Amino acid sequence: MIHISILVPLGHTSLVNIEGSYQILADLNNFLAQKGQEPMFRVQLVGLRNEVSQRNRLFTISPDVLMNEVKKTDLIIIPSLHGDQAQAAELNKDFIPWIREQYRQGASVASLCLGAFFLAATGLLNGKQCATHWKMAQEFRTMFPGVQLMDDRIITEEERIYTSGGAYSFLNLILYLVEKYAGRDIAILTAKAYAIDIDRQSQSPFIIFEGQKAHNDAPILKAQQFIESSYQDKITVEQLSDMSAIGRRTFERRFKKSTGNTVVEYIQRIKIEAAKRDFETSTKNVNEVIYDVGYVDTKTFRTMFKKVTGLTPLEYRNKYNKQITNPVNE
Repeated sequence: MIHISILVPLGHTSLVNIEGSYQILADLNNFLAQKGQEPMFRVQLVGLRNEVSQRNRLFTISPDVLMNEVKKTDLIIIPSLHGDQAQAAELNKDFIPWIREQYRQGASVASLCLGAFFLAATGLLNGKQCATHWKMAQEFRTMFPGVQLMDDRIITEEERIYTSGGAYSFLNLILYLVEKYAGRDIAILTAKAYAIDIDRQSQSPFIIFEGQKAHNDAPILKAQQFIESSYQDKITVEQLSDMSAIGRRTFERRFKKSTGNTVVEYIQRIKIEAAKRDFETSTKNVNEVIYDVGYVDTKTFRTMFKKVTGLTPLEYRNKYNKQITNPVNE
């Protein structure tokens, strides 16, 4: 019997992650029975207290067992913890040695969305790949520089460590784990029962590039604002460094340090984000949008757009723009 521990952390936690994971995984024995197979899973909510209040006491979770009562488990699931991540980790620090010991004994560990912050706080993610919500990518990189964040990924897997991307993409990781333990046929049955797209692999189409401005470098912030207001024009690194009265090499170094992007990457992302807004709201054709955001080489734009969003320009427009009723070929 595979024992699954879904953590019930203290503080503000994703009820959806906890309840959704529990419901799907607890149903697996029923799905196995439909296939004439024996029960395989035992799912428990594991907490530090007998009752954990959520949403200003609107909800109360009563874990099945307390952490110290679980001597051996096979899979630990860490739900998303909200609010200040350092404070959340401190509030739940008693889980950390238990998680590390269970992993040492052979358990797998999975984090859902922002649960990656707490998983990283255990040290088990050091040197490994990881996914989390795209909106928190820069904060994650700042807090855990030793972890390789894959901010476009829905799922990562490395050495019995699993992570998922933002929000409801946790469902894709749960299905992935179902397939790992119970096989493809049970995963497909689960996907159909819960109407989940089983093989979604990227959260790129959902990412909104907002520009990393949580820094104190005033000249770099001014350069970012200029890029965002003049992205249709040709902007060079020399132009920006001259405007900032900073030598080019120093300017590039400071820009990368402050934003996490090179200057060229930042300009490209701003152009792509502007194009996405046009595709979502206007009736312009693809080439019109490409030219309006300042690209002359349409092939380069299409390649960059697919790299950033995971979709072609036409696919993106047809997916998000309801005004488009008669899509044309690309």
